[in-house]
Amino acid sequence: MKSQKPIVIVIGGPTASGKTGLSIALAKEINGQIISADSMQIYKEMNIGTAKVTKEEMKGIKHYLIDRVYPNERYSVAQFKEDAEKAIRTILEEGKVPIVVGGTGLYINSLIYNIHYEDTKIDEEYRKFLEKRVEEEGLETLYQEAKAIDEEATRKISERDQKRILRILELYHQTGKTKTQLEIESRKEEPKYDYRVFGLHWEREVLYDRINQRVNQMLKQGLIQEVETIWKKYKEFPTAMQGLGYKEVVQYLKEEVSYEEMEENIKRESRRYAKRQMTWFRAIPSIKWLEGEEKIQNNIHIILEGLE
Repeated sequence: MKSQKPIVIVIGGPTASGKTGLSIALAKEINGQIISADSMQIYKEMNIGTAKVTKEEMKGIKHYLIDRVYPNERYSVAQFKEDAEKAIRTILEEGKVPIVVGGTGLYINSLIYNIHYEDTKIDEEYRKFLEKRVEEEGLETLYQEAKAIDEEATRKISERDQKRILRILELYHQTGKTKTQLEIESRKEEPKYDYRVFGLHWEREVLYDRINQRVNQMLKQGLIQEVETIWKKYKEFPTAMQGLGYKEVVQYLKEEVSYEEMEENIKRESRRYAKRQMTWFRAIPSIKWLEGEEKIQNNIHIILEGLE
């Protein structure tokens, strides 16, 4: 049955799975435009470490929600949802097909489940209190507190993800409700669009090899210099320097780890992140899986069949 709502294509999957190449090829074929659902590509100046799509790679396809804010600014999932839905409306009004592409499951879920995240104002004093506790007691202590408050939410994140661990504690402190409770309460309305979700799947060892090769390439392209430039330019980083690859390079610049340790840390954390991403996307009931090793044109054909 043909949907009464406008169709929005979603392409998700783990890091280094080929989302960029597939989405651009698809957009060229179906007159589409792309909305990034990547929580790190939203930042200006952070290009190498986020594997940000280049102008050449875009091949003339318009991209939204890339280079939106500076590294010293905060950007929430509530802001993403508002900006993404505005971009979807713009693309549809132009008679084109919206294609949401990225690996940030929280961003994608906010759209496909129409989750209304309250853009709760950060309590700066409480945030500083928590950050001081991290320094004095270690992140593990706060992770265990967050787990005791909201085990469901902590299952979806890494025990090293300081940004999201603190957010669980902040929301509970400010609202008296867990992050999971707030999400359940926010799913009151049907999604505005007919989201057709596709995920890129790779055999684990092949994906891990792709991730390792990507990290090698990032380091050759100048990741350390990129991080050093940003680190020196801005006084604070609410989120940016917590990003995968960036925090490990900062440890190296502070001489806390050797070059070899930094490189291995980035690769290991990237592999762990990919594993969590796959767990997240597998939880989406409607997702249709595409094989990453399949030719792009064949996967485009499968996507087009899934739109009928």
